[in-house]
Parts: sequence; structure tokens; C-alpha cells
Amino acid sequence: MKLNIVIAVVATLISQNGEVHALNLQEHADTLSNNTSDEVGLPLEGSRSVTIDTDEGTWLSVDVHPDGQTLVFDLLGDLYTIPIEGGEANRITHGLAFDGQPRYSPQGDKIIFVSDRSGGENLWTLDVASGDTTQITKGNEGSWLSPDWTPDGDYVVASKGSTRLGVVNLWMVHTAGGAGRALRDEADEVKTVGAAVSPDGRYIWHAVKNGRAWDYNAQFPQYQLAIYDRETGETFNRSSRYGSAFRPTLSPDGGSLVYATRHEDQTGLRIRDLHTGDERWLAYPVQRDDQESIADRDIYPGMSFTPDSREVVASYGGKIWRIPVDGSDPMEIPFRVNEELAVGPLVDFDYPIEDTPTFTVRQIRDGVPSPDGRKLAFIALDDLYVMDHPDGEPAKLDDSSLIAAHPTWSPDGEWIAYATWGTNGGHIMKIGAGGGSEPIQVTTVAAQYQQPAWSSTGERIAALRTPARVFQESESAIGAETDIVWIPSSGGDANFVAPAQGRSAPHFVEGHDRIYLHHPANGLLSIRWDGTDEKSHVKVVGETRQGADAPNSSDLIKMAPNGGKALAGLENNIYVVTVPILGGETPSISIADVDNAEFPARKITETGGQFPAWSADGNRVHFFMGNAHFVYNLEAAQAFDDSLRAIGTDEEPEQYTPLEHRVLIEAERDVPSGAVVLRGGRVITMNGREVIEDADIVIRNNRIEALGSRGSVTIPSGTEVIDVSGKTVLPGFVDTHSHMRPPQGLHKTQSWMYLANLAYGVTTTRDPQTSSTDVLSYSDLVRSGRMVG
Repeated sequence: MKLNIVIAVVATLISQNGEVHALNLQEHADTLSNNTSDEVGLPLEGSRSVTIDTDEGTWLSVDVHPDGQTLVFDLLGDLYTIPIEGGEANRITHGLAFDGQPRYSPQGDKIIFVSDRSGGENLWTLDVASGDTTQITKGNEGSWLSPDWTPDGDYVVASKGSTRLGVVNLWMVHTAGGAGRALRDEADEVKTVGAAVSPDGRYIWHAVKNGRAWDYNAQFPQYQLAIYDRETGETFNRSSRYGSAFRPTLSPDGGSLVYATRHEDQTGLRIRDLHTGDERWLAYPVQRDDQESIADRDIYPGMSFTPDSREVVASYGGKIWRIPVDGSDPMEIPFRVNEELAVGPLVDFDYPIEDTPTFTVRQIRDGVPSPDGRKLAFIALDDLYVMDHPDGEPAKLDDSSLIAAHPTWSPDGEWIAYATWGTNGGHIMKIGAGGGSEPIQVTTVAAQYQQPAWSSTGERIAALRTPARVFQESESAIGAETDIVWIPSSGGDANFVAPAQGRSAPHFVEGHDRIYLHHPANGLLSIRWDGTDEKSHVKVVGETRQGADAPNSSDLIKMAPNGGKALAGLENNIYVVTVPILGGETPSISIADVDNAEFPARKITETGGQFPAWSADGNRVHFFMGNAHFVYNLEAAQAFDDSLRAIGTDEEPEQYTPLEHRVLIEAERDVPSGAVVLRGGRVITMNGREVIEDADIVIRNNRIEALGSRGSVTIPSGTEVIDVSGKTVLPGFVDTHSHMRPPQGLHKTQSWMYLANLAYGVTTTRDPQTSSTDVLSYSDLVRSGRMVG
């Protein structure tokens, strides 16, 4: 679907050689009258339009009609045809649907293409004579790309993925309907893409990649060419290039193969004589391939031989070219697109920037109730707080500048131990829960300490320890050098227990002189104080995602202080499960359908929750969401359920609701004060296309007060003037897809990622995939001025 982002990006088309191609663009508020009756599955309507006028484009997939007279190509989600000599493009699909990767049928009467007009990506055909479209594949959950016809025109071979990020696999689909069938077993875990069927119909050339759909920091080679034999079902590799090989394209006479590959820092097209195996460059460089990304429109745009096999028609540099196979110079096929395109409603929101003296802290972390349940210790703005539960006034316990995290209560409720971090490393500290006292350092050697847990006897504190150097040199929290240790609660040297090896969340159960831990694969474990005799108690798993081999494992399991049950965190929700003692293999409890779990289980969150903690009696679970504190009473919830069953009703039953309280902490906002003038720079005002040379910008406190040419605005007397001559001044950039990934759990006083973004002019970020909610605390820290960002 063509999203509203089109308005922002359609003004320029950037070719793969780095050139920027300008468009004559004009926005209209009226709705287009194009026939889009088959777009009923799309969530938006074309309420506006833009007019484009361009002779260049980016990532154009192109195909040649079997008669050699006409080309079809895609641009900005629509399909166009032009004479092979070039000319004015004729748009043959319209509307908000994103149509692409067209291929003429062998008879030339139909075009197969990929479209999301049904609400998800599917294969469609377009009748060349009438313009009518027909949906070939069904279902809107997966992805399709790079379709090609078999020579008889009865079948289409394309790559299908169960999800957009999943591994795609070659499928064969009949044009008359049916679900089709995968040509390779999905268990092979290979990505197969870019089908090209041989002229005799027996072989399907394609690119193959082992493993994931894509790799971060991809190491070459990523793809190689292969052929699938339709008679035997076997697959054979047909390339071994270091720069990979992909997008195979076959000549109609069966004598030549053209494919794309990376050489040094550029992508080029190679041509192979299929009779002799000889190869040479056909065109180099061309345009950038998509090996390092998902390649959801294939690794390289589609190209095609002419029917006489003498030329290859391909796009690069924003243009469409006829490339003679004899090695002579390419010839441009000029085109012009002058069309009115439908776009969705304008997404425009006002985001007020607050200048109030204070703000409410958005995230409360690591909340734990006292043993008697009357107090709550927690972290806010990386400081340690305590309050009377449920509605007392929060009080900061440690006034030092150290980062604080992971508080834990002594069994008698007199002390709170917690992890700290500062310039010289970290320690475990303890402080009187009543306040008014100074913190006491428990550990003797600086390190990165995390997740301290007071033993049931009160004599020891177990924790995770990583050398301070590791955390100072990286952003990782738990890694290869992390150990499980214990420290006397009165203070002293740390005693080594065992390497952590992925185990975390140490905690204790009454009557058991063991350290309980969670492992992401092995579930709830326990070990002796010397690290021996590891026992596995329970695993908790969720649903099996589409395309996955195994169900999702829990993020956390903590046994109740009195045993018998455990809380489990899975995909940001919290559950309580019964822990059976069965003997033999470790029981694995599935909470995919919590009401029908093998043993009693209960989901205690409705929309998610974090930082779960048991009450001392094992009857209540405390958890947080933002600055909201929830207390789930298991006995009350069971009584509520029993009462509903006793009443009996056919209506949707009510659900027990945990107690909710807001933990509200007002922090001082870091608002600059004073006035300054930036003078002499070139200013991009964002008022249309206005650019002011030699400008004055008057800034007072947190606002731009005046802006204009030098001397044209009033400047308060005594205002500091900063000379910015020779510089360009513009508003800070907004990065709407930024993965900051600062340290999680235990924070640092300053994250280099925030500084790096500022250095490049990015002043606002949006992270659509944070992996954790730590970013909420970091934003609180930036607002308060405790961290630069």
C-alpha cells in the first residue's frame, strides 16, 4: 500500500548511483476517480492526490513483451507501459495499492504482478486488452515477490514468505487457482528468490541464501545461483562468487544468462554463455543491490532479454537501458511519467513541547514490596526511593550521584540492598529502609553488579558480577564474563559460585538452601552455594510463531517465596503457574491457552506488565507499567472466579481487576534560560522553500523568538551574539526509525548513542522496536538534564 509517507518522499527519487532526480510535484485535496474497486481490503482511501512529472525513477523492475515492441515497468506502486523505443508512459494500474514486479505471460496477453490491493501481498494478473485484474493467490498474512511464468503460461513460480521478515521459498501456483505448493521444504531454512524459468520449462533458476531472511553486518557471499529441476525435484548450485550472485535472467534462446553481483563496492551485471560457461561483465557499475537488507522486492530489480536474445533491458541510474549482449554501448530508453497519484489522508499531529518547571516521571522500575507489605522500594530516574504502600509519599534514600538499580529487602525489612554504577565502576550498597542514614558499601571490589537478592536467612546476598571493564567498554549487561557470586550481607569479599552462562534473576525459597535462577532455554533452575548440583524445576512456553520450530520461551521465571508456584514473564505479560514435582524430565508448561494448561495457571496482566515481584507470603504479585503500580491478589482472584461460576451466566464473564496506584514523582525539567543570537548563517526556515542568507536567530530560553535577515529583527540589549557565518542552520532532524539500544537494567550516566545522534543533528528519535522499556527512563533522564540526549 502506498502510505502517506509518499507525500514526504515523492518529491525526490534517488537513483542507486547517488543522483537525486527532481519531480514536479503538486498536491491536491480532491479524491481521484480512478477505478480501484478491487482495493476493498486496503485500510485507507485515496483522499488526496499528487501530480508527478518525471523521466527518472528508482528500483524499476522492467519486462519486455514477447513481440518486442512494448515494455512494462513499475514506479511508485503503479505499473506503466511504454514503446521499446521510449516515450510517454501509459499507466495501467491505479489507486493506493502498491503494484510491482510485472512479468508478461509467454503469450503476451496477461501481466503477472505483486499487489497488496486485497489488504496483503498476493499475486494478481492483468488482462492486457481489457485492463481487468484477477487475484491468483489468497490470504493477506504473507509476502510474495519476483513472479515468473512457465513457458506454457499455466503456472507461475514466485517466492512466498509466511511473514514479511520471514524466509521466502519458491512456490508454484496455477493461474486457474488453488493454494499452490512450495518447491523446497521449509525445514531446509534457505531463502530462495528471483525465479527464472528456463525456455524448456524444466529448470527454475533462482538465488539461494542459507539461514535468515537477512543478516545484520552481512558477510559475503550472501547469495548464490541455483537451479531447481522440475523433473527430479533436485537443486544444484550454479555459482560461487564472493560478491554473491542473484536475479538470474535467461535469454529466450536458452544460450545466455545474466545476473547481478557485487564487485568491490559496486554492483554489476555479468553475462554467462550457458554452452561454454564463459563469463564477462555486461554492465558495470549499475545500481546498488539489496543484499544487506530484507530484499522484500528482490535483491535487484527485474530485467529482461529482448525476444531476439540480442539485448538486455534493465534499469539503473534512474533510467531504462537497452544493453547489447555483444558488448557495445547501452542505449537509453527515454520515458516520461506525468500522472496524478492517489495518496491517503495527511498524517499531521501537533506535538507541543512543554516548558513547565517540572514533569511527572514516566517510568518506575524494579519495584519490590517489603516483607511485611507496608512499604515499596523502587527506582525512578536511576535513584532509589521508598514509600509507604499503597499511597505514601515517595522519599529518595540515596542522594549520591551514582546510578541505582535492582533493590532487594533484607528478610527483617530493616535494610535495602541495591546495585550502583558510577565513573569508577559499581558496587552493591545497602541502606536503612527508614531513611536518614548513609549508604554502606557491601562489596570490596568495583565491578558491574546486578540483580542482588537477599537470602532467606539474611546472612548472604547473591548477585551477578561482571568485570567493570566489560561494562565500561561496551553496552552489554550480561555476557561471557558474568559470574554468580555471593557477598556477606555485613560486607566483605565476593565469593565465586559459578559462571552465569545465561542464568540470571537469583532468588530464594524458604526451607531450601539453594540459589534459584532463570535460564532462557532451560527455565527455572537451582544450584547449591558452590555452584554444583544444578536442578531444573520447570519450563514455561507460549505460542509457536508462524515459521518457528519451537514455542516461545519465558523471559523470566521466579519461584514464590514459599514454593509451589512461580511467576513467569512471557512477551511482556505476566503469568502465575503451578510448579509440579513430577520427577524425570523437566515439566514444560504451555500457557499458549492458559485456561487449558496442564496444571493450574493464570494470566495476571491484561495489556502487559514489567518488574514482577512476589509478596513475602506468595499470595500477591506486584508489577508495574509505566508509573502505574499493580497488586494482583491470587486468593481474591480465585474467589472472584468461584463466585462467577456459582452464579452461572452465558454472557462474557467479568475479570478480576488488580489494585492499581500511580507512583507520582515530580522532577525538575531541564529548561535553558537566557537569550542568545545566532548571526550570519544560512537558515533553512521550513517555511515552504524559504532560505535566509546572513540571518539573525533570536533564542530566548527554550524557544526561537525571532528570525529574519541580519538587522531585521529586534534583539534585546545585552544579548550574547554567536557568529555562525559559513554555517547552515536548520531544525533538528527527527529520526522516526531509530534503535538506540542503550544499556538495559543497570544504566550508565551517559549513553554514547544519544551523543552520537546529537552530533549528527538528530534531536528527536522514535524507536519502533525498543526490545525493552528502558528508553522511557532514558527519556526521563534527558528531560531532567541528568543525561545529554
